[in-house]
Amino acid sequence: MRSTPEFSASSGGQPLASGRLYGVGTGPGDPELLTLKAARVLAEADVVAWFAKAGNQSNARRVISEHLRPDQPELALYYPVTTELHRHSSGYRDAIAEFYKESAERLAAELSAGRSVAVLSEGDPLFFGSWMHLHVRLRDRFEVEVIPGVTGMAGGWSSAGVPICQGDDVLTILPGTLAEDALVDRLSRCEAAVIMKVGRNLPRIRAALARVGLLERALYVERATMAGEQIMKLIERDDRPAPYFSIVLIPGWAECTHPVTLDALAVRS
Repeated sequence: MRSTPEFSASSGGQPLASGRLYGVGTGPGDPELLTLKAARVLAEADVVAWFAKAGNQSNARRVISEHLRPDQPELALYYPVTTELHRHSSGYRDAIAEFYKESAERLAAELSAGRSVAVLSEGDPLFFGSWMHLHVRLRDRFEVEVIPGVTGMAGGWSSAGVPICQGDDVLTILPGTLAEDALVDRLSRCEAAVIMKVGRNLPRIRAALARVGLLERALYVERATMAGEQIMKLIERDDRPAPYFSIVLIPGWAECTHPVTLDALAVRS
């Protein structure tokens, strides 16, 4: 997706510099699910930037590591906070807003010097991705292109082998951070659902699904397409916090919710 002139224009309707910014979707975790276009852009980029929690490695960088040149400059963008503060607290909002502002300016410095920059994004850049915070800050100053990626939820239902929706089914995508009543309200008005951001929210998600009669249909998928992948019925999973790469699937298509289908699903690890 290329930025339109209204987003990339400066004086005279021309970009400020020759550097081009890419948001690159790296897919759900399996390096073979990286798109051909993403691989080409990464091989050609002057600089590759990636997000990570301080002290941790970037999963997106792990996925694309074989496509990097030995001498290719990298720009690490370390989050100042992740789960240490509540996401609605002023401390979290202020810290993360300043982080995205500073990160955007670091990229702007590279772009103004005429270098192309590829920013890695797990899954798809414009779907629950940190990339979008840079996108909105830089798209009116530089030429921007977004390289779509296979989403984590697509990796999840593909690994589980369950058709997620069909015909007139309504698919709802929910963050598990919602309050239980909000989850109940949304889940009661759809045939199929994907619940993301499971983590420490698993007990609340389980309770909401039970209230709307969907717990028996729900699947728990952990680290889909990656080493350590696990797939099981949610009702069989305990309430320990789920790792970062975890989702809950509620298939909508009637045939794939048949008891025989779900009962045949073995825990995979």
